[in-house]
Amino acid sequence: MRVSTFLSVILLLVTTGCRDYLAKSDRVVIATCYGNKLYAEDLAGVVPSDASRMDSISRVNAFVDSWIRRQLLLHQAEHNLTPEQRDFSKQLQDYENSLIIYAYETQLIEQYLDTVVSEEEIVEYYEDNKQNFQLRSTMVKVAYVILPNESKHRKDFQQLMSNRDTLMLPKLDALAAHHAVSSFLDVDSWVRLDDLLQKVPMEIYNTESFLKKNRFVMFEKDNLVFMVRFEDFLMAESVSPLEIERANIKNILLLKRQKALLSQMNNDLYEKAEKDNVFEIY
Repeated sequence: MRVSTFLSVILLLVTTGCRDYLAKSDRVVIATCYGNKLYAEDLAGVVPSDASRMDSISRVNAFVDSWIRRQLLLHQAEHNLTPEQRDFSKQLQDYENSLIIYAYETQLIEQYLDTVVSEEEIVEYYEDNKQNFQLRSTMVKVAYVILPNESKHRKDFQQLMSNRDTLMLPKLDALAAHHAVSSFLDVDSWVRLDDLLQKVPMEIYNTESFLKKNRFVMFEKDNLVFMVRFEDFLMAESVSPLEIERANIKNILLLKRQKALLSQMNNDLYEKAEKDNVFEIY
């Protein structure tokens, strides 16, 4: 479809900041199909302000073409469906009712839900439901640094990383900030082993045996030196630790509170309506 001269004028008005003119003037029809009309104002937002003329024409063409095709399909559907098949009044009413109830329940939750979850509640729920918290992947507490192969600080890093008593994190942080290609030194956080292997390409054949036997690993690859220090590990399918599940448990407890709040609201509403004889059951 080519843009007509008339549509080109409309396009010029739309793309040159003359939207106020279109809004104040009588509605300008740019296309019709089976009695339905597409107005110039419907082009608002179709063409970005920084679009070139050719891009603007292409976008308008596509929009008008899509509108016509939709009208044709709608017309065909209306003439091939029975009145009963075209009657969506009940579905629309049910959908509208659901939206109204959802909006009201959301407002209630925002106003009355206590969102403070204590550490005691989280620990209690975790201890009572440990069997429901299972790791899907092997997790490790780890620190690693990646250095250029020719790094003059290689021995310094090796000494600090392999120390069996401490990681000496403050000194490692300072060294890594200036001399490491990449590093991760948060040994208090659990990390998926699979994610670690994306950063540090170690070859592991028997995961549990490897993690039990290797506390410090160093190897070279692609002109880089990799140093890895394992602090702890948990195998897949073992019980997931509380520090991993804390946020999840908080969400679970808040969801339970939401359900309890809404259930209580529904019961109170029903009891009041019954007392006030608002409804009758025949």
